[in-house]
Amino acid sequence: MRSLSLTFCAATAAAAAMSLSACAAQAHPQHPNGPGGSGTVTVTPSRAAPGGEVELWTDACGKATSARGTSEAFSSEARFTEAGKKGLHATARIRPGTAPDTYDIRVTCEGGHGRATGTVTVVHRTHPSPAAPVRAGGGGTATLAARQAATGQDGSTVPYAVAGTALGAVAVGAFALRGARRRRVRG
Repeated sequence: MRSLSLTFCAATAAAAAMSLSACAAQAHPQHPNGPGGSGTVTVTPSRAAPGGEVELWTDACGKATSARGTSEAFSSEARFTEAGKKGLHATARIRPGTAPDTYDIRVTCEGGHGRATGTVTVVHRTHPSPAAPVRAGGGGTATLAARQAATGQDGSTVPYAVAGTALGAVAVGAFALRGARRRRVRG
């Protein structure tokens, strides 16, 4: 019976440690190399045809309220503005006539207090599409879901870590109870 107590104590300690680390990760959002350091640019969609538009997101600028992004694939410089707690946001149009390839994106934060990099892949347009599609129904929802996933909104791993911890604790408990029943049956 003593081994059953030890098993439960070990499972509880492991679950508590994982829960605390998951909570700490939620309380302190991660900035690559710290706010105002260097980071990445999230591009939605990551593949676009010439003439298409992409959305850009970055949280590498810390408390800066603006940034500028450039790429050989863009028609003009992308100007980032605040997007609440999500960081900075911009839209950019892919230059018509851009050859299919992967292009670098470079972002410089306001006052030079941070930089971010990313890539966008330009592809051939396979079929004509409207110049200004209506963002309604499934198409608009898909764009919003992709943006939320890119910015971490509703994409947090903390709930999954907590759920995994709870399931692990249940599995350890079930294993311990099964062992205790087997010993009782034998004895």
